[in-house]
Amino acid sequence: MSRLSAGLSKNYILLLIVVFGGFLIFGFSENIKGPALPRMQSDLKLDELQIGVLLAFNSLGYLLACTFTGWLSNRAGMKLTLSLAFGSMVISGVCIYFAANYTAISAAYFLMYIGNGMLEIGLAILAAKIFIKNTGTMMNLAHFFYGLSSTFAPIIAASLMGVEIFGSELGWRGMYMLMLALSILPMMPGLFARYKNEGEPAAERISLKEFARDKVAWLIVAVLSFGVVSELAVGGWLVNFLEKAYGWSNDSSSKMLSAFFFCFMLARLVLGPITDKIGYTMSLIILSAFSGICSVAAIIAGESGAFLFALAGVGIAPIYPTVMALLAKRYPRNADMAITFTVTLMGIASVIGNLAIGGIIEWTKQLFADSGSSQESLVAGLQAGYLFIGACALLCSVTSLILYRMLRRAQQIL
Repeated sequence: MSRLSAGLSKNYILLLIVVFGGFLIFGFSENIKGPALPRMQSDLKLDELQIGVLLAFNSLGYLLACTFTGWLSNRAGMKLTLSLAFGSMVISGVCIYFAANYTAISAAYFLMYIGNGMLEIGLAILAAKIFIKNTGTMMNLAHFFYGLSSTFAPIIAASLMGVEIFGSELGWRGMYMLMLALSILPMMPGLFARYKNEGEPAAERISLKEFARDKVAWLIVAVLSFGVVSELAVGGWLVNFLEKAYGWSNDSSSKMLSAFFFCFMLARLVLGPITDKIGYTMSLIILSAFSGICSVAAIIAGESGAFLFALAGVGIAPIYPTVMALLAKRYPRNADMAITFTVTLMGIASVIGNLAIGGIIEWTKQLFADSGSSQESLVAGLQAGYLFIGACALLCSVTSLILYRMLRRAQQIL
């Protein structure tokens, strides 16, 4: 028995490395694009709408991965699923390095987002299976690693792009290839770990059709979608905004993005116990409202209020893990289905959100083009785009309030 316990303990450690390391890599892959996008835009001569289309199109890769990852993990096993997720991210880094035009970079990003989608769903399902005790605490800790890597990703990315190798700069291409190659590190212990299927018996589960009839499930999708669109948009647009609206350097803008993720990281580490005390839905109402107010106030205050962009990370950070905890509590027998359903539909919202931001920026630029200089119209467009990001956080709060009232009427407040 002692040998069995020791073996299980070692296997649990391997699985912890996969989960925590996977979220660490996930944070890097998602948030090194902030400093890279302005240089990519300059090198490939892309406008803001093309950047929005690029991010939206590649979110389709993420969405596609969300639709089949749950099925793949059940059929082929978690080991193969996570190996494919990590492996596709490594390959995408090589493809980004050799991408010579907009079409090629779009295809490479598409592959990277497939890896990201597989990784997010796979890690969420694995975490739900192994974090049987102290589930809320462990979920928040796992997502803390995402925040940790997200905090340092922009600074590391900006620094690596300026590193000279053999007389030439590494640039955004080399930086992507190097950072995504790190996916091999959590992939290796995953190959030696044992994954036991601890799913509920079929009789205790419901069908996807039955699940989709639950109005609460759709409200949770809306809450998460608004929250995640607001969260992810910061990584893609904050550096661009600060450089072009305020004339900040790439280094200074990247540091502000890192400050956002530093607040983001600390919030996930500190606020977890608070969400348990005041309740998940009430936490969502308060925190998303705080984030939205900070983002809108930052635009109104101008350059002197730029610190509010970073402070917004405090409110938006706990949204995702809190929703995951809410799903686990409300659907304990069908957590994997609930996660797949919710995150897949969230992916659709992410596509729409990226398109909307890019379109709003370009439309506002054209609207102000006749009444001011090109710089003034660009700033107006960027401000409108960022106001939309803040509005998404406020809508997350509103939908959370509707969810709270619905659960209260049913006496099922979580």
